[in-house]
Amino acid sequence: MALSKEESASLISKFGKSEKDSGASEVQIALLTERINHLTDHCKQFKKDKSSQRGLLILVGKRRRLLKYIQRTNLEKYRSLIKDLGLRK
Repeated sequence: MALSKEESASLISKFGKSEKDSGASEVQIALLTERINHLTDHCKQFKKDKSSQRGLLILVGKRRRLLKYIQRTNLEKYRSLIKDLGLRK
């Protein structure tokens, strides 16, 4: 299930520079992380849903590329983002 408008607006205001800053890499990573968490729960429940598993892997790869970009450009922002989202790296 997709994120609700309230959930995405709260993530945008928390990680973005303003309420309309949805294009920032940090905001995109936070939104992808929420979608990944929802899809992970779905895939644990429905083990034979291969299309959702494929979508999950695509999202994980996209998040990994964005994280690699932030790590290259701003290491402190990368470390704080990893800590805030609870990702292990």
